[in-house]
Amino acid sequence: MPLFDRKDKSRYATFSRRTAMTTLGVGGVMSVLAGRLYQLQIVHGEEYMTRAEENRVSQRLLAPLRGRILDRFGMELASNRRNFRVLLIPEQASEGVEDAVDMVGRIILLTPHDRQRILRDVEANKKFVPVTIAENLSWEEFTRVNMQLPYLSGIVPEVGETRDYPFGDALSHVLGYVAAVSPQELDDGADDPLLSLPGFRTGKRGIEKAYDSVIRGTAGVDRVEVNANGRVIRDLGRDPGAPGADIYLTIDNELQRYTAQRLGTESAACVVMDVTNGDVLALASTPGFDPNWFNVGITNTQWHSLVSDDHTPLINKALSGVYPPGSTFKPVVALAAVDNGTIEPDFSVYCTGSIAFGNYVFHCWKHEGHGHVDLHRGIAASCDVFFYEVARRLGIDAMEAAAHKLGLGNLTHIEIPGEQPGCIPGRAWKMKKFGVPWQQGETLNTGIGQGYVNATPLQLCTQAARIASGNAVVPRITRVVGKTTQERPAIKRLDLADKALEIVRSGMYAVCNEGGGTAYPFLARITQPGFELAGKTGTAQVHRISKEERDSSGRSTSAYEAKLPWKLREHALFIAFAPASNPRYAASIILEHGSVAAHPHVVMVHDILLFAQTRQTAMLPTAYPSSAAGLVNPEGVKS
Repeated sequence: MPLFDRKDKSRYATFSRRTAMTTLGVGGVMSVLAGRLYQLQIVHGEEYMTRAEENRVSQRLLAPLRGRILDRFGMELASNRRNFRVLLIPEQASEGVEDAVDMVGRIILLTPHDRQRILRDVEANKKFVPVTIAENLSWEEFTRVNMQLPYLSGIVPEVGETRDYPFGDALSHVLGYVAAVSPQELDDGADDPLLSLPGFRTGKRGIEKAYDSVIRGTAGVDRVEVNANGRVIRDLGRDPGAPGADIYLTIDNELQRYTAQRLGTESAACVVMDVTNGDVLALASTPGFDPNWFNVGITNTQWHSLVSDDHTPLINKALSGVYPPGSTFKPVVALAAVDNGTIEPDFSVYCTGSIAFGNYVFHCWKHEGHGHVDLHRGIAASCDVFFYEVARRLGIDAMEAAAHKLGLGNLTHIEIPGEQPGCIPGRAWKMKKFGVPWQQGETLNTGIGQGYVNATPLQLCTQAARIASGNAVVPRITRVVGKTTQERPAIKRLDLADKALEIVRSGMYAVCNEGGGTAYPFLARITQPGFELAGKTGTAQVHRISKEERDSSGRSTSAYEAKLPWKLREHALFIAFAPASNPRYAASIILEHGSVAAHPHVVMVHDILLFAQTRQTAMLPTAYPSSAAGLVNPEGVKS
């Protein structure tokens, strides 16, 4: 065989092997690619399609409109208003971020703190992410920015929504306020993406806090197409979400505002209740605060003014403040004594101005004494010696039981957070708290509402409402949540004898309408027929009066009280109901360190209950059955 033939065959064999190997390699690679394509497009095709779509489409949460809070007549107490704000898109600020901020600062007020915050937010975000420069601008400020907009590169005016409280401090302790989400709330509500939204606000106090999850609503979604860098290309659609539910309160806004106005700048609280069903018509604590401050961002100056005020505007005194009830507790003692037969209505005591018990002398507020005092006059004149003796005979156990029946010493479970239970002392209570037995002298002190006993103004109003109606009414402040009417259990009759209730009501009528009544000289009497007032005054000591402090009358005088530092003066209290012959309204008031001769707190309640009775109440029944069966006719009350 020729030499070239052998070489050709060798070359052909080598080529064939290489071709086969190449073919096998290419075939293997194609098989792998085909398998991978099958895996990507067929097996996991839907998954990767979804991922690609998610990369292309960005879904951004939208904060829903917060539900409104309305009074019993539909008046908006908390709503939403337009929020005029100005944003900065850093990458569009052709002259630089700092220059853009400075230019806006020449048009609207920006503090150094605002400027630092803006620059900090710019550094923390991507250049195309909008940063808030200012919000809650007035229309005038917003207009000025828009007029200068052609010269403001990177500046974007925007209209949003924010919370609004049109009546300011008059309802601050009822409504509460909204503010930025705290780290604790963020941890507790990790399953709610709304809490992570920049600028989102939650309820912090009052109704806003109690019903925050209901008022908050459901988040909406804004779908936009973005590029690989996350920049928005176009809007693909928007779902605004569902607004929060509206809440209707039992509050009468006009009565609430009038009550707050009458309390003025005093450190005080007043509660007005419908005795037929427990609806709280007014719940005022003064001084209050403007809840809008917290919504727009409270300044250091505003915060300092609130926390440094000795009148404690941040405390809801109506249900968080606890005070010795003083003589407003005496109707409880009288009810218990008559109800269980400890005394008869004609039981009398001779008051000389003091009573000795062991080695201690208990004084009456009237140094010269009241002379012969029966139950009716004992309530009307608020004779301490009479109630010392009744309490001694009655004992602490019966007093404790009666106080609980009238709503003292227990939470009422009103729908506003922060309520305090107060304290009705007893044998078991003292042993548990102090580890020592109850002393008889403490029973006498409790009999006039001093010592360990204390209560909130809301509880005292509940006491007045139960005495007036004879029913175990429970205070409530919400009527409708969303579309659901708030159901309440049927109101039960008090386990107290009608005879006892009748006698106590008669004595409370005498307090305001008969000579010798402790409220009679102080304009407490309502002279309009059918509007008459019944009540009980009270004074609560805030410090022990030493023997040296007592004057010849046996007690510190009003003139002496006026010379004391404000914090050492006695509290002034008053509970009342009206109309006396057919009760519909009950009220209680505490005027901190306000015990003066003129009894301004009594005049305040007079005006408030007169306003409540004369005001046109379209949503309240104009006729209602008597809830005080057997009440002594005012004309028939003995003098």
